[in-house]
Amino acid sequence: MKHRYLPMTEQDKTAMLETIGVSTVDELFSDIPEKVRFKGEYNIKAAKSETALMKELFKLANQNADLKQNVSFLGAGVYDHYIPVIVDHVLSRSEFYTAYTPYQPEISQGELQAIFEFQTMICELTGMEVANSSMYDGGTALAEAAMLSAGHTRRKTIVVSAAVHPEYRDVLKTYAKGQYLDVVEIPVDNGITDISALKEAVNKDVAAVIVQYPNFFGRIEPLQELEAVVHEQKAMFVVSSNPLSLGVLTPPGKFGADIVVGDAQVFGIPTQFGGPHCGYFAVTNKLMRKVPGRLVGQTTDDEGRRGFVLTLQAREQHIRRDKATSNICSNQALNALAASVAMTALGKNGVREMAAANLQKANYAKNLFKAAGFEVVYDGYGYNEFVIKLNKPVKKVNQQLLQKGMIGGYDLGRDYPDLANHMLIAVTEQRTKEEIDTFVKELGDMHV
Repeated sequence: MKHRYLPMTEQDKTAMLETIGVSTVDELFSDIPEKVRFKGEYNIKAAKSETALMKELFKLANQNADLKQNVSFLGAGVYDHYIPVIVDHVLSRSEFYTAYTPYQPEISQGELQAIFEFQTMICELTGMEVANSSMYDGGTALAEAAMLSAGHTRRKTIVVSAAVHPEYRDVLKTYAKGQYLDVVEIPVDNGITDISALKEAVNKDVAAVIVQYPNFFGRIEPLQELEAVVHEQKAMFVVSSNPLSLGVLTPPGKFGADIVVGDAQVFGIPTQFGGPHCGYFAVTNKLMRKVPGRLVGQTTDDEGRRGFVLTLQAREQHIRRDKATSNICSNQALNALAASVAMTALGKNGVREMAAANLQKANYAKNLFKAAGFEVVYDGYGYNEFVIKLNKPVKKVNQQLLQKGMIGGYDLGRDYPDLANHMLIAVTEQRTKEEIDTFVKELGDMHV
């Protein structure tokens, strides 16, 4: 019989006490004065049997609004995308889900090759020359890009667009505080970075300018114009990008980006409550030795056979930590593998088709909202998200939608006070025409 856990028997307890040389559990706490010991009963439920406990946990879990029972139009950085079934199959293999840091290449070739493939595909998508083996998530990847820029340029100011994900900007400010860096935010003009304000802010003290592509509102930033402003002052151009969107958008590397970061959640990683995710970090060759995290390189052994190894490790914490460029001491190898398997299963054409479906369905929904009399804010070129204005609080609307089996869009008033009653709607390839039509109709009925 298989057990989810094995309870400790009295015989087990007696054997352990004998092994460590005490007769009772109380003896283990003999050094703690009696007067400070807790003598009452803890305010917790009494222990249950495994069967009763599992029933209670399943009952609690069923209260969650999951995507199997609800149709989701919520994005804002975490998206409901198609995940090929092969992803879970590969992740469930013990050589992958039990693997940790592949310090010994002679016994870690499978893990090292998987990481190498992830790096390669990220480079192909972003148009960059080097990518690392993954970061914790998109937010920390963005903050690490700012830290690299400050160290490389020896400047102390980071300029970031207000159209960058609010949570990413919060992470950036936390990192910046520890490094005594100043963070300057550039306002938004019609849903994209205000170029006039950017020109005024960028000077010889700016280490990096950070923008998002597509940005938090779903708009496509004019990277070519932004790049000219940034590099005129010899600052670093950092772009945070949804990697799936790059199946149809020109990659940031083609626009002269120095660093491209983002979150690979869109490839093979479910919409879990806060993670774990998988950040990516790609750079030009000149920044290769300053990349945080680790890199896997391809080589050949003395018999000419292909092999994979960790390379350029001087920046790692475990080697010459005084010269480390980052405090990241692990990575998201299992989630990076999920992303790699998903990208491989989809292939180049599949990624392009999936990205195009996001674009088309979002535009269909946007036009439907316009026809229904809604104000679509920041109208213009976008990817799979757009903003509509409601005549009542988004929170109240979302509560009503949930009762109808739909998860509504993101409440922008949480992060942008001037956008109260504005909803950020995400439409992915998962949404059918019928679901989109129903969503617009339901919102229309509430909007009256």
